[in-house]
Amino acid sequence: MSFKSWRSYWKFTNRILNESRYIYDDEEKHFIDTVLKTCERRVKDIKKERVFWRAQMGCDTHIDEEFGERKYPYSSERMFPKKEFAKEGRVNPKGIPYIYLATDHKTSINECRPWVGMELSVGIFITKRELKVIDCSEKHSSNPLFFDVDKGIYEPDDAKKEEAVWAHIDRAFSRPINPTDTQADYVPTQILAEAFKQNGYDGVVYKSMLGPGYNLALFDLSSVKLHKRHLFEVKSIDLEVVQVG
Repeated sequence: MSFKSWRSYWKFTNRILNESRYIYDDEEKHFIDTVLKTCERRVKDIKKERVFWRAQMGCDTHIDEEFGERKYPYSSERMFPKKEFAKEGRVNPKGIPYIYLATDHKTSINECRPWVGMELSVGIFITKRELKVIDCSEKHSSNPLFFDVDKGIYEPDDAKKEEAVWAHIDRAFSRPINPTDTQADYVPTQILAEAFKQNGYDGVVYKSMLGPGYNLALFDLSSVKLHKRHLFEVKSIDLEVVQVG
């Protein structure tokens, strides 16, 4: 089974966002089936007791009569996402909480998009069992996003089609959430994540565009345990910009 085009993800996204969101035609079904078939080559095992990080903006405060206001990282319970507060995410739909983690503390903090002076509660989480996840970030830096088009009919071979489609999927999961995004913007990646979940996988790995590491979204909150909590304060932010137009 192979993708019909190196543009298959774009076509799928356009259809889902602009034409039919919940009823799939043969084209969408073929695309999802091909994703599930080709994702078998991107399965990664995460060992038990592997360490990951999760950051949240804010902290708890306590007024001490002797020392005044004292700040602490959020409680252990608060460090896990709650169903009633689960907003639309790149992987999860509203009301269904997944836990988003990172491979290092800096990436987890950067994913919050903090500003100078902000306090962040950061937790160290440890996997409680071996996990099987889909790694969308494979060959992240080398995957081709575009191919030269000859009069709109050029298509590379199946291997290059697959490489391009998965590069687009990786970028879709990695793309930072913007304040201008609508709930609909998340639907294509949510559909793919749901397909992974229904086929027995534990989560999705994708490259962070905001930090040096990788992000991990796990479907089952009980698959990790909180080991330690820390409180961080942002002292400076270093932005690198480049003119694009």
